[in-house]
Amino acid sequence: MRSTATPADLPLLMRAQQRRQRWLLALLGLAALAALLLNLSLGSLPIPLTDWWHGLNPLQSQVIWSLRLPRALLALQVGAGLAVCGVVLQILFHNPVAEPGLVGISGGASLLAVAAIFVAMQWGLPLPPWGTSLAAFCGALLVTAGLLWLSRRAGLIGARLLLLGVAVGILSGALTTWLLYFSDDQSLRAIMFWMMGSLAYGQAQPVYWWLPYLLCLGWLLSQHRQLALLQLGELQAQLLGLELAPVRRRFILAVALLSGMTVALAGLIGFIGLVVPHLLRLLGRGEPAFLLPASALGGGGLLLLADLLSRSLLASGELPVGVVTASLGAPLFIYLLVRRHAEPV
Repeated sequence: MRSTATPADLPLLMRAQQRRQRWLLALLGLAALAALLLNLSLGSLPIPLTDWWHGLNPLQSQVIWSLRLPRALLALQVGAGLAVCGVVLQILFHNPVAEPGLVGISGGASLLAVAAIFVAMQWGLPLPPWGTSLAAFCGALLVTAGLLWLSRRAGLIGARLLLLGVAVGILSGALTTWLLYFSDDQSLRAIMFWMMGSLAYGQAQPVYWWLPYLLCLGWLLSQHRQLALLQLGELQAQLLGLELAPVRRRFILAVALLSGMTVALAGLIGFIGLVVPHLLRLLGRGEPAFLLPASALGGGGLLLLADLLSRSLLASGELPVGVVTASLGAPLFIYLLVRRHAEPV
């Protein structure tokens, strides 16, 4: 016989659920830490963990502190930001497949970055590493400003705003294809490698570039109460005193900042913001208070593993990390969708 919980049992059930969530967060944190240690230890120059205890030689210290650690921290931050953006967008649009690339922000950032590379190659202009990043960031801000302006001017909210973002992404992809068509071999190779995603771009940028990124990420992680109200539905959120329009604009602007900085410093990296929140929801724990930090840890750990694979699969070079995340994420997501659909109701 199935037991039913009484109102007196609710505090016990809530405490038990909180304990399970804390254990899962601890496991995700340990997994991210293990992925970080693997990134620091493995590569073209293996550095066993035993050498860490006995002391590193000058070459090993230079490899870890100058090359691997900055790249690993970059992967951790980018993965966390993409996963958190996915959580926020899925709650805002009440769509479990929403992610930063779906609302057109990544497409706009990619378009201006590709345009900057194309113009520099065609006219023989020097393009520093920060030039592509700045162009991508400006593209993300322009798309976001356009979306916010249209949402206020035409009253687009919810699903209509999502469809508008999809249309902007399609238009950005079409214009990018035109630029690719008229590019020469040298510029085409540079553009395609950037569009496939690479953490090497972020390593060339100053450290202070990440300060606004981290501040915005921290702000989103602290907004779980407002996201929990939005998760109940627009009507319930309004009845509980939440002002939908300004709250939605702030969240979209924050997601644009994170997505734009990610595209600017690492190129196009897909499926992190889609797969990680979905995997955590399949565990039956979809509260924003848990989902936001768990997605940050899971996204950072997943991108660390993808970066390790991108550096290790080819002995003569490096695979774009965006290709690795797509190759891993797409089959996994298809399997999860088919399995969930096949389960009896």
